[in-house]
Amino acid sequence: MIDLLLTYPIISALVALGGLSVFFGAVLGFAAVKFKVEGDPLVERIDELLPQTQCGQCGYPGCRPYAEAIANGDAINKCPPGGQATVNNLADLLGVSAPTLDAEDGADTDVKKVAFIREDECIGCTKCLQACPVDAIVGAAKQMHTVIADECTGCDLCVEPCPVDCIDMLPVATTIKDWGWQMPKPAKGPHIIATDKTVPQDHAA
Repeated sequence: MIDLLLTYPIISALVALGGLSVFFGAVLGFAAVKFKVEGDPLVERIDELLPQTQCGQCGYPGCRPYAEAIANGDAINKCPPGGQATVNNLADLLGVSAPTLDAEDGADTDVKKVAFIREDECIGCTKCLQACPVDAIVGAAKQMHTVIADECTGCDLCVEPCPVDCIDMLPVATTIKDWGWQMPKPAKGPHIIATDKTVPQDHAA
C-alpha cells in the first residue's frame, strides 16, 4: 500500500485529503452536538404570531428581534401591520391583558392592504424599491415600477419615500380563501335575562 502511494503521488494526495475531510467533519459534527445553543421556545411562538413583514415599524430591524424583545419584557402593541388581532393573540400567549395598538406606531390595520403604484405617474426613481423590506416591488431606474401583490405585506414603508406620491395602500378584496366570521361585539349596558323581567300582577300565580 505504501509502495503504491509512493508510486502514484496523486493518489496519495487524494487519500490525504479524504482523511482530513473525514477527520474535520467528525470534529465539526461533535462540536455541533456538544455546543448546540438551544433557542428560546417562547421567542419561537411569539415570532410565529407576528406578521413577518420585517418592516421595522416596531423599532426593531425585523419580526424576530421584536419577538426577542417581547420575550424580554417589551410592549406587545408596537406592530401596525399585525393590528389589534396580533396584539390580542400575543396577550393570550403571554397571559396578560391586551392593550390597544400603540398610537405612535400607527392605526389598527386589521384590514389587510397592499401597495399599488399608479404606473402612469411613476418616474422610476427606485426609492420605493430601496424601502421595500420584502422586495415586492419590481422596476429599474427611470423605468416604470410595479408591485407584486402576492408578495406585498402592506407595511406601507414605500409610500413616504415616493417623491411624486403615486403609491396608494388599497384594501385586499376578501375571497372565500381568507373570509372569516367576525365575532360580534358584546352589547353595552346591563345584561338582562328572562328572570329579570317584571311579571305583571295579573299573570302572577
